[in-house]
Amino acid sequence: MKKIDRIRERVTIPPTSVYLSKMHDAGWRLVALEWEREIEISGEPPEIPEAELGTEEIPFGLRIASDCRHLEDDPLETQTLKFLAEMVVQDVSFRSMADALNAREYRTRDGHPWTAASVFKLIPRLIEIAPRLLTGSEWESRKKQLTKVVWNS
Repeated sequence: MKKIDRIRERVTIPPTSVYLSKMHDAGWRLVALEWEREIEISGEPPEIPEAELGTEEIPFGLRIASDCRHLEDDPLETQTLKFLAEMVVQDVSFRSMADALNAREYRTRDGHPWTAASVFKLIPRLIEIAPRLLTGSEWESRKKQLTKVVWNS
């Protein structure tokens, strides 16, 4: 198995054809060029309060996509949310939910075992994402099973 070795050089003068040939002969392959320039902006940039800079947490069940421009579903966290939703439907206690998640070796985002408090803190996110968790035919089959759940009354 081959490993790719990369180097990034700071450019102080434009590269010459001699330099490019030397690098090519040494086994290097040019894979990118990056350009930058200064531009004038009109007016003062809007001031963003310090409290708003980078403080928003990524919602559980999502992760930053590989292009670093949007969020995408995190399969393991989504699986955790689906399992948690099933236990909510079955009216399982938070302590029992945490025990069940730990028994399946699911961990919190920090890598810690689940506690009743950490499950409780996840419930607002579960309410937010619930309409997306079960859709279409999956939801139709799940509705039939809901009538079989024994409720505490």
